[in-house]
Amino acid sequence: MNAFAPAMNVIFVDPNLAVDALWFVGATGRGLAIRVLRKSPEITPFGARCLLSETTQLDARVVDKRTPAAGDQIRIGAEGFILQSEPNLDRERLIWALNMRPA
Repeated sequence: MNAFAPAMNVIFVDPNLAVDALWFVGATGRGLAIRVLRKSPEITPFGARCLLSETTQLDARVVDKRTPAAGDQIRIGAEGFILQSEPNLDRERLIWALNMRPA
């Protein structure tokens, strides 16, 4: 464990920063309770305009879910999301960056 792991744990249990979610492998199975950080949709500059994508970015701890894969689903309250691409790990290998689309 490195010095960043305890700090990440504090962030993920903070009710002002993280939310409860359920992780489903694919479209089936029992949901795994996790905490996620929800980020704003991506805004990409394109010439003189900006494009707002329909994606939602979520961060999840590696200790909660070791092997996420495209097609996995996450439910936050009544909202459902599908992991649409392979997840990326942060530099410290503690957090999955997840690119989600509405289910």
